[in-house]
Amino acid sequence: MRKNRIIVLMLSLMLSLSGLAQTWEEVRDSEEYLTGEGWGKTVAEAEKNALAALIGKIATNVSSESHRTLEVANNNGELDEQSQFMQTVNTYSQATLTNTEQRILQREPEAYVVRWIKKSEIDKIFELRKWRVMDLVKSAERAEEKGMADNVLRYYFWSLSLLKSLQYPNDVMYTDADGSKHVLTNWIKERMDETFSQLSVRAENGDDDQMRLFFTYKGKPVNSLGYTYWDGQSWSALCSAKDGWGDIELMPGFTSSQLQVKFEYEFRGEAVSDPEVQSVLNVLGATPMRKATVSVPIGQKKSKKQEKELAQLADSTFTTNSAAVLKAPTPMGKEALAYTKMLEEVVGAVKKKSYQSVRHLFTDNGWDMFRKLMEYGRSKVLNSNDIRFYDNNGTVTERGLMMSFSFASGVQKSFVEDVVLTFDKEKKIDNIAFGLGKTAEDDILNKGVWDEGSRFAIMNFLENYKTAYALKRLDYISSVFDDDAVIITGTVIRKAANNVNIENQSSISSDGNQIIKRNRQTKDQYLQNLKRCFAKNEFVNIRFSNNDIVKLGMSAGESYGIQIAQDYYSSTYGDKGYLMLMVDINDPQKPLIKVRTWQPEKDPNFGLYEPGDF
Repeated sequence: MRKNRIIVLMLSLMLSLSGLAQTWEEVRDSEEYLTGEGWGKTVAEAEKNALAALIGKIATNVSSESHRTLEVANNNGELDEQSQFMQTVNTYSQATLTNTEQRILQREPEAYVVRWIKKSEIDKIFELRKWRVMDLVKSAERAEEKGMADNVLRYYFWSLSLLKSLQYPNDVMYTDADGSKHVLTNWIKERMDETFSQLSVRAENGDDDQMRLFFTYKGKPVNSLGYTYWDGQSWSALCSAKDGWGDIELMPGFTSSQLQVKFEYEFRGEAVSDPEVQSVLNVLGATPMRKATVSVPIGQKKSKKQEKELAQLADSTFTTNSAAVLKAPTPMGKEALAYTKMLEEVVGAVKKKSYQSVRHLFTDNGWDMFRKLMEYGRSKVLNSNDIRFYDNNGTVTERGLMMSFSFASGVQKSFVEDVVLTFDKEKKIDNIAFGLGKTAEDDILNKGVWDEGSRFAIMNFLENYKTAYALKRLDYISSVFDDDAVIITGTVIRKAANNVNIENQSSISSDGNQIIKRNRQTKDQYLQNLKRCFAKNEFVNIRFSNNDIVKLGMSAGESYGIQIAQDYYSSTYGDKGYLMLMVDINDPQKPLIKVRTWQPEKDPNFGLYEPGDF
């Protein structure tokens, strides 16, 4: 009896496999489908080969049906358009080919997998990427409003690159804010050229006559900008300007009266956080843009009037808040002389790298932070001539010390930061932080409805918060999170299929193809994940801008809800999004985060997380 059951099961299995094979043969021989076959030692290898074969046929089929392709050229001015289109279509992957069928006809050790797609479904593949192009264009437009020229150029270039992998790129139209329609390929190029023309750079002498660069965008100090320069022997690593200022270091013997500066727009290193963009950039190779490179005169002396105009311009911000303006906090006068002398000692020690000589100026906590600061890449003082000191009930804060930090291994990167020193009542440096940036600082210090002490407390908290991630201060991060804090973290991923239902994930982009993997974590889980993140990254850097702060109910005292735009950079990952922090600052020395959320964009349904949501 048992033997007969086994025979019946074997016959059923054979008939089933025969039915599948027959079904595949019917598909393979039909004119309605494009197919791909793959063999391999494992099923995974066979699946990959089947996908590659199918994509190759899709590219061939689409290319043979269309003669309208985007005009492109490599460095020699010659690139076969059909070959380029075939290569860009090969960037479509399992994540974007959501409407294909797959069958495993044979398993290891000689796996055999087949895939197919209806020809009538091909247009849907390109429609998904078209939505992604439009999303990047909208991101570029938002960055224009914020004076973040690096994001303007990045998003426009990435969208232009993805356009080249569409079936009919020159047929894609775009309606601008005025209601005018444009061919998107041409319009993006025009916008990028316009951005380049609105960028200006001049060379200035800083401390010890060291040269530095000052960038403006639309006549205001640029909030953020990526650039490289010719140092006399080669192009520099990617540098990052902040609040208009950027670092530069020329090779010995540099004698030219002109400096070549190139505005970064491809951002290939940061595309690692977006595999879809990265795959297309790898196929396209370099894409020269003539207006991205400018010549800057160097060695020219400036009149006192020109220097005064520069100082006034450098002190301005790109955007302003329309809220009621309060009187800006007043810097200290002659009473700041003692602090100025101490700062000069610290600056001198940094330049000479004789750190131990200023140990007596720090508390134990301040000294620990100073050592970590000096280990944060290769440090360099850019400017200490625009220093301001503020007295907040006996605690004195210095602002205006500008430094650069460079990282040479792995992802080569350079950041410019305002280094903020805080002196305790014993006139010792007890805290070090990276400044928020002029726009965010202006939003807090000069505007709002709170007293001066509250504004300082909010700004000090945000600066300490962002600096703790850069200097990898797990102890501080642990101290500012409430033990029962609501912590929601997120990572941008791509949706594999329209019908996928993934726990703790929700679609937040307008096209629905972008998923944010949101995780609710305990404080211990968050700190453990953060510890692993710090261990695998050479550097972490956070930039804040465009903050919106509300005071919570009267019973909460000095408690605030803070929504702030965040750019996150590290040697292995990068993203951009919005933080929402609910923080208790009743004791400014011991702030406590009750809620921390993150999202990459405003949700089309509810916008940004707000304190009222919790």
